[in-house]
Amino acid sequence: MNILAIDTSNQVLGVALIQEQKVIAEYVTNTEKNHSVRLMPAITRLMEDVHMSPEQLDKIVVAKGPGSYTGVRIGLTTAKTMAWSLNIPVVGVSSLEVLAAQADQHDILVCPFFDARRGLVFTGLYERNERVLQRIKKDQNILLTEWLHMLKETGKPILFISPDVEKHAGQIIEQLGTQAQFISPSKSLPSPVQLAFLGRDRAADDVHQLQPSYLRLVEAEAKWLAKQKDLNKDG
Repeated sequence: MNILAIDTSNQVLGVALIQEQKVIAEYVTNTEKNHSVRLMPAITRLMEDVHMSPEQLDKIVVAKGPGSYTGVRIGLTTAKTMAWSLNIPVVGVSSLEVLAAQADQHDILVCPFFDARRGLVFTGLYERNERVLQRIKKDQNILLTEWLHMLKETGKPILFISPDVEKHAGQIIEQLGTQAQFISPSKSLPSPVQLAFLGRDRAADDVHQLQPSYLRLVEAEAKWLAKQKDLNKDG
């Protein structure tokens, strides 16, 4: 089975090809550039390098968020369009789960997160038992201070994984002390290879029903809803 994985949900752009248990190719960049311009050329180059055509693909796996509103849409739209045109399955995977999968330690709580600005983070809580990664607390958009308070109450060591860890490490250590652990910088970015393996054996999503996981309303929608609420109140 040939699987193409696509992740543009955050600053990292990642695409990978796997064949059963074997990694065929991987392309990752971590720069502030437009994913909409670079994604298709990256996919084309990756497939040309391994002499594979789109018709040889059996499944597409895509990171469905949370993360950048625009980035999530780009990756999901590309994956769904390719899957529909090739008539192959598409699977959406949480971008936080992809990040959590970088942890190979067992019996430790794993906290992946992305900075969501204004003191907020996209985060969740996972645990790896033997070879299985399990979600302990659902993915959510929450104030970091509130989240750290919840984690402290577990009384357990927490392994933090994030490309934004330097921005928040001081606050994490201040609230959790030795309870907080950090993964090595080399594993702090989401991996499209991990994404491919996470989605390899999962049932396909309906290509028309697969939706982004934003975890919060986009700013324009939130303002519109607030305005409608005020109008209804005045009425």
